[in-house]
Amino acid sequence: MATVKFRHSPAVALAGLIATFGAVPVATWRWYLAPILLVPVAVAIWGWRAGTDADADGVTVRALLGQRRFPWSRISGFAPRGRGVVAVLDGGATVPLTAVTARDLPKLVAASGAELNAQ
Repeated sequence: MATVKFRHSPAVALAGLIATFGAVPVATWRWYLAPILLVPVAVAIWGWRAGTDADADGVTVRALLGQRRFPWSRISGFAPRGRGVVAVLDGGATVPLTAVTARDLPKLVAASGAELNAQ
């Protein structure tokens, strides 16, 4: 099976881009206000990049600046947390799966080639 990608709405990245343009007049008014541009730029990049990718080999969780890869052998299960889902690793640690909701669990598990067993 191909890679299944879970991402936030493109509106998040678009809002960051629009906020960047809106912050330019303020940031260029005085030199010490220039760092104001970093916040909307970071939101735009995070909205475009952050998410979770799942394929037959494992799960990749992407953030603003980095990513972490977890093979299916290290994931013992999934649990809902708030509006999202966390992966429970073999040692009991949990990893939030960015942009994955409880409704997405069947697609996430199907990417592994396994079936979802409700308990």
